[in-house]
Amino acid sequence: MRVLVAGAHGQVGQHVTELLSNSEHDTWGMVRDEAQVDDVEDLGAEAIVADLTADVTHAVQGCDAVVFAAGSSGEDVWGVDRDGAINLMGAAEANDAERFVMLSAMNADSPEESPEELREYLDAKAEADQHLRESPLDYTIVRPGALTNEDGTGEVRVGAELDRDDAEIPREDVARTLVATLPLERTHGRTFELLSGDEPIESALDGLDDETRD
Repeated sequence: MRVLVAGAHGQVGQHVTELLSNSEHDTWGMVRDEAQVDDVEDLGAEAIVADLTADVTHAVQGCDAVVFAAGSSGEDVWGVDRDGAINLMGAAEANDAERFVMLSAMNADSPEESPEELREYLDAKAEADQHLRESPLDYTIVRPGALTNEDGTGEVRVGAELDRDDAEIPREDVARTLVATLPLERTHGRTFELLSGDEPIESALDGLDDETRD
């Protein structure tokens, strides 16, 4: 597949971009700043400059799939995390990019279970996720817990609602999971939570139960 990584310069996005660049997929890394182009190209991808709050048609033309790993870091949750994601979904649909993998967040459907400072962000992510569910795209929504910069282990837990004890996961393992979902039809139309665990990623995805099906 030819895959567009939205947020290719972000912490998770860089891992995703590098993994895809070392795979059989053609990889385009979407960034909003010309100054980030060299960094993305150093990861092995072709860089495309596009702003999620504007026209992104040129970024998705020719793509088969999108991995949405972008975010505003709390600076513009409605404009980027919600509306920017929805904007890219629309462009993907209009340009026949049928596959869309969304990096969401644990508690997006229940922000009241998270600290107050995260609730607006989670509300925005929930609305973006719901828009994706209602779209005709072949989607997967991945909701990790708290992200860390520890080395990935390649072993995770997945499910519709996971135990919140030790609710963390390295960014590297989140990226590996996003990439692993791309070719798996059994992940289409599913939303699942993701934490560190003791099962290899591919095996965990193969074992997704019906509760994760939307």
